[in-house]
Amino acid sequence: MIEVFYKGSRICSHKRLYGRRGQYSTLIDHMPANHQLYSEWDSARFLKWASDIGNSTKEVVKKLFQSYRVEEQAYKGCLSLLKLADKYSPERLENACSIALTRIPSPRYKNIRLILESGQDKKESNASQGCPSSSASSQYACVRGAAYYGGGSHEE
Repeated sequence: MIEVFYKGSRICSHKRLYGRRGQYSTLIDHMPANHQLYSEWDSARFLKWASDIGNSTKEVVKKLFQSYRVEEQAYKGCLSLLKLADKYSPERLENACSIALTRIPSPRYKNIRLILESGQDKKESNASQGCPSSSASSQYACVRGAAYYGGGSHEE
């Protein structure tokens, strides 16, 4: 058993978990009072808000909810994530979520915030604007020709 003491008094005890490292178990009765702040919220409201921003943002919110066994544990991360649209913009948040989904299996608030802070979401959109706009090149990737590498005579 694991016993939790506060000011010398035992306030609860739990059966010790033997399993994978970092494993946790949550009893709803023992959740902190600040989870009550979101009593009017549920996953559907967060998903609606996220889908108003874009599909990538909605996907990140879905992944946040999937990463917790207790729905309420995802509320703070979802709220923080969606509030990034106020600080940056909905478009930038959507771009950052899109980038995170391609690089990270289960992106978190911190991942998205760091992408926005570093401006990586802007770099991605600028890079795509720098490509030549022929139909073949816009379908695939920016490909540098021989002239770029100093072999201009090999390019048609």
